[in-house]
Amino acid sequence: MEGRNLTVVTEFILMGITDRLELQTPLFGLFLIIYLVSLVGNVGLIILTMVDSRLQTPMYFFLRHLAITDLGYSTAIGPKMLTNFVVSKNMISFHLCATQLAFFLLFIACELFILSVMSYDRYAAICNPLLYNVIMSQHICWVLVAVPYIYSVFISLIVTINIFSSSFCGYNVIPHFYCDGLPLISLLCSNTNEIEMIILILSAINLISSLLVILVSYLLILIAILKMKSAEGRRKALSTCGSHLTVVTVFYGTLIFMYVQPKTSHSFETDKVASIFYTLIIPMLNPLIYSLRNKDVKYALRKTGKRIHSNFS
Repeated sequence: MEGRNLTVVTEFILMGITDRLELQTPLFGLFLIIYLVSLVGNVGLIILTMVDSRLQTPMYFFLRHLAITDLGYSTAIGPKMLTNFVVSKNMISFHLCATQLAFFLLFIACELFILSVMSYDRYAAICNPLLYNVIMSQHICWVLVAVPYIYSVFISLIVTINIFSSSFCGYNVIPHFYCDGLPLISLLCSNTNEIEMIILILSAINLISSLLVILVSYLLILIAILKMKSAEGRRKALSTCGSHLTVVTVFYGTLIFMYVQPKTSHSFETDKVASIFYTLIIPMLNPLIYSLRNKDVKYALRKTGKRIHSNFS
């Protein structure tokens, strides 16, 4: 900060996804559809898993909280991003920027551990079916989701407070479509080495620890499947894991690409593309991938549809 004139930053300008005017309207329409599908899908999944008796199992309990985290970080980003397509100057206040970053970090970190808990749930169901109800009791299920929420609040506050308690140089243009940590750090006047190290260490710990649970769980699942004598049993076991593995690969791949790399390797343009995948596309796909292909959810949807139809008939 020495020798530099500092001005108090009260708002930021978001560069958005693109500065090409001819793309603003079609992109607004595209991302509006994506967000609405995500909103309807995740809210619908939350309601179904709460009201339908067939969906009162640990797997759907964790799916409900996956939908909550998807809804949380997509809503932290989506509405403001859509607004920026239709306004002339993409402004966001200092405090709203801090709030957006805090909620985004909270839900994105929580999703990492919800996904790892879901892999552990599949391990318990496939490898220890006789003890499944004991291993995944209601009390244990609540602990397995409460701990990630509490830990994620802690992570979110550490990063957000460290960034927004530092000094900004007065240049307030964020080269992104939302308030993310790395673009904000590039605007700081103070020494950013400590903050960058905190983010790198926390990101690495979160990614590695949650991914390790997933890898170990699926290694044990694979061993159990290979030992099964029934081809039908192997097929059913694999079918319960395929969707989860698909989302894990895309989700973890983009996060590793974004956060666990040296600062010199970052390009904000490529980061924008990666961010679109995990802030908008994945929350839209998750209800479809995890649930709409599931016979129990299909049955619940049909039953709910018939009930609504009969009420209006």
